[in-house]
Amino acid sequence: MVSKLRRIVLMSLFGVLIFMPKVMLPTPLDKILFLVQALVLGLGALLLGKLGATYTAFIGGLLTTILRPAFFPLSLLFAVLYGMLIDMFFMVFRVKTASTLRNSRIIISTTLSTIFTGLVSYYITAHLLGLLPRNILIEITILVAGTATGAVGGWLITYLWKKGIQNYV
Repeated sequence: MVSKLRRIVLMSLFGVLIFMPKVMLPTPLDKILFLVQALVLGLGALLLGKLGATYTAFIGGLLTTILRPAFFPLSLLFAVLYGMLIDMFFMVFRVKTASTLRNSRIIISTTLSTIFTGLVSYYITAHLLGLLPRNILIEITILVAGTATGAVGGWLITYLWKKGIQNYV
């Protein structure tokens, strides 16, 4: 089990890793490209244990709120939703046993979490609140990009796990 201090440090570092692409990418791209978030939140769930992805997402969401205070509390809520979905799907699909990691279940979990978070956040911001213009092209892009980045993020998690990342963190 990870010590409390080590757990807090890892959550903080992972939260910063989630935040960094938001600083570097313009607003529409950072919403579509969930790859870093999928990867980091998945690793957080595996390495930190119970609610690891949720806590990591909360830290990343707080940092994002500092960068874009106009979108508070939405940015924070969507970040926490994403972390909670990763944790939930990892638990429901039992992606990790005592001896092995189930690669296909990780990929499915991160993909479903990414798709659901993208669709929910777009629906709330575009349809309910009217903050974004409704555009079928954007909706399709979110669905396709969410599926692809979630799957690639899940695959990267399994790749890094096979390389032994859990021994270095």
